[in-house]
Order: sequence, then C-alpha cells, then structure tokens
Amino acid sequence: MAVKVDTQKEIIFGSSDPNISRVLSKKEKEGELRKVAPRIYTTNRVDSLENIVRRNLIDILVYRYPDALISHRSAKEMRPTATGDFFLTNSTTRRVTDLPGIILNFVKGPKASPHDIPFMGMHISGEHRYMLENMQMSRKSGDESRVLPISVIENKLEQILLTGGEDRLNEYRDELRTVAEELGMQTEFAKINNIISALLSTHDAKVLSTDSAKALAVGNPFDKTRVELFEVLFEAIKDRYFVIRNNRNTDEESFRLFSFFESYFSNYIEGTEFEIDEAKAIVDSGIPMPRRDEDSHDILGTFKVLSNRAEMMKTPTSPKELFSILSHRHSILLEGRPHMNPGIFKTKNNRAGMTEFVDYQLVKGTLSQGFKYYAALTDPFARAIFMMFMISEVHPFNDGNGRVARVMMNAEFVRADQSRIIVPTVFREDYILALRKLTRHKDPLAYINVMTKLHQFSDNLYGTDFTELKNYLATCNAYEEPSQAKLQIIDRTIIE
Repeated sequence: MAVKVDTQKEIIFGSSDPNISRVLSKKEKEGELRKVAPRIYTTNRVDSLENIVRRNLIDILVYRYPDALISHRSAKEMRPTATGDFFLTNSTTRRVTDLPGIILNFVKGPKASPHDIPFMGMHISGEHRYMLENMQMSRKSGDESRVLPISVIENKLEQILLTGGEDRLNEYRDELRTVAEELGMQTEFAKINNIISALLSTHDAKVLSTDSAKALAVGNPFDKTRVELFEVLFEAIKDRYFVIRNNRNTDEESFRLFSFFESYFSNYIEGTEFEIDEAKAIVDSGIPMPRRDEDSHDILGTFKVLSNRAEMMKTPTSPKELFSILSHRHSILLEGRPHMNPGIFKTKNNRAGMTEFVDYQLVKGTLSQGFKYYAALTDPFARAIFMMFMISEVHPFNDGNGRVARVMMNAEFVRADQSRIIVPTVFREDYILALRKLTRHKDPLAYINVMTKLHQFSDNLYGTDFTELKNYLATCNAYEEPSQAKLQIIDRTIIE
C-alpha cells in the first residue's frame, strides 16, 4: 500500500514506520521537503526555517514532548522571547537547541495538575501556578530569564485589588497557598505573600518594585499607563522654545468679550450648540433660553468662570490645591446640571467611544503623579498644554471634563499674562484627533502643533467690538463644520 504524505500541511513529522521514513527521505532528496530538525520536515521551501518553527512551535512541542508543561513566563506570554527562549517543565532539567531560532529550556518540576490548563495535547501552567513559578530565582536575566519581571506580577495583583477589593485579593492569596502546598512551592508562596501583604498595607512597602504598586500600598493608586503618557508629553515640551504671545485683552471689557467667545466655542465642541447671537443674549441678560435651561446654564457657568479675572489668575502649587481648584471651577461650570454632581470627582467609570478614561479609584493618584511633571515645567505655554492634556486624559468628573480642561489651560495663560486659546468649531476634529494620537500612539507632535496653531490664531482675538470680532471669526471660518471648511489665520490689527 502506497504511503501518502499530506503536502497541504506546512510541518510534517517523521514516524517509527520505516515505510513513512523512506518516503520522507525520498521527498527530501527530491526537494519536495526541507528538513527542519530530526524527524521534522516542512513543505515550505520559501520562508526561513526560524519563522516556520515559530508559527508551528506548539505542534512541534506536542509531537516531541506531549508530557511537558508550558511553564514560567512562557505560560503567560505563550511565545518565545526575543532571544528565542521558551520554557517548559518536565522530569529533567535540560536545554534543547536543535530547532532553528528556538531554545527550549526544561526545568525539573511537578507534572500537570488539575489546576493547569489542557492545551492542544499538552498543558499550560494555570494562573496560580505560573504566578508562583515566576517568583523563583533565575540565573539569567532579561529575555533569557525563565521568570517575568517582578513588575508583571505586581501589576496583576494590583488589578485584582483595584477591581475586586481587599476581599478578592485575600481570596486570591488563599488560592495561591492551596496550589503552593500541592506543588511544594512554599518558598515561592512566601515571596508573593509578602507582595500581597505590602499592597494591603500589612507589610513594609519596600518589598514592592513599581511606583504604582508603592502608591497603591499607601492608599494613593494611579494609572501607570496615563502617567507614561504624561512623561512622553513632558519630555517633548520641557526644553522646547514656544513663541511668547502677550495678552492683548488687558482691560476688563475686552477680557470679558474674549471669555464669551471662549465659552461659546468650548460648549459648542461638547454639543451645546447655539447661534452666536443667541449665546450673546443669554450671557448679556443672564436669563436662560426657554426650553433650553440646562444648555443655557452651560454657557452661563462657563462664562462665569472664564470672565472672572481673579479666579483665572489661580494656578495650583500642590496636588491638593489642584483638586480644590478643579472642584470649585467644575461646580460653577455645571451648576445648571445638579444630577451630574458638579464639583465632585466621579464615583463610577466613564468612557467616550473606544476610549476608557482613568478608573474613578485612580483619579487623585493619577493627577498627583501628573502634577510632578507639570510642576517641573517653566514655560507658560508648556504648562498650559500639559495641564489641558492631563485633565482631559484623566476625565475626573462625570461630565464637563473637556470644558474644565480648557479652563485650566487658559488659567495658565492668564497667570502668565499671555494670550489665551480658543478652539473654534472648524478646528474641532484636528484638536480631537491630535489628543487621540497622543493617547493611543504616544505621539505628542500633532498635539503640540495643533495647540501652537491655535495659540497663533487666538492671539488675533482682542478688542471690545463684538460685531467686528464676530465677523472676523466668520472670515476665518471659525463657525464652520470641519467637513465644510478649513481654519484661516488672518493677522488682524485694530486701528485705534
């Protein structure tokens, strides 16, 4: 009976059947197969053997080592490290190097238990087991180490504490203890138990390695991903030169007129849409428009903060002062929407589209960490755009976060006696996309460029003639939708 080889498969394994072995050897000599390793062949004659092995690694392991357990860091990562190392547990300790591009590192240890995960004919260490395995010592470091960086373990325990509270973390500790006793891993359990105790503030926090874990242990947890973004922006702006644009609205009347347009556009971006003359009538009279009470109060509340020069001169000198200023301004901005808890930091999580903002439990800690970068900046423009991004990214309130972020930004300019920034309707998409690019791709350049352009544009908005300034903004396409026009920056000079 003729022996057939399935050439549709990329990897073909040898057999103890001599007939199959002869067929494979013949096909290899004829160039139909390439030898990958002893008794392992491939029908792929184009790609590198290293890439072929990587994408078929699990099948190869099942063929060669069905009784082995994928363990240690590999149980978490499920792929070779950058150095090609992959880690397994078996009955002996050894190192296998005959697979192109891959080093198989076997550790002697217990066989798979009911807590481990069946996988394609093998087993993977269950979560509790690999958490314990990664507490072991390793003679090698980096990608050659069989254990993950301790920060990975701490981050996992942090998430359990944040999402499930102390009760869930204590339950998790009990589960780890049970598995440790079954596998004889009491030493490993003692190490991870110290970390858990530190997170629960029942052990010295010095055993922790990450800033986020240490902050959590002392009751001030923060979102480390957001703090990384703050550092990216800080590094991009801390030594950069920005054009100084001195404030031209030096008298109270011109300051109030700029504040009106700022309030109008800041609310329009968030969906509170009025005709410009309607908004002006609301501000001048202080009377809400019939049937649009809440929207009218949004305009009035924003203007009330922005037009108060004494209020807008205040900038924070400590995290505590930052919380106080934020809460005070937000309470005025949203005073017409009491159901939104104006002035109170959010007590549940919020999101916009695909963006999940900072967990409500991490708001103060994340702002405190961001404040460190803000306080280290000296240039007013840099401080202003950093402050705006930080508040926008944390989203500390249930609603009104974009508006309060822009208020906080412009307070930095008022304090420095520089021109404030307005984001006109026509430039809304550029502004939002630049923020998104920094958030999602850690790329601050578009954001810096957008804010620089807006500062140049806004520097032309001065004077006390409402009609003249309204018409100038129309000439710049400021009121247009982003899909209909582009922002035009037209240098403007008022002849006294």
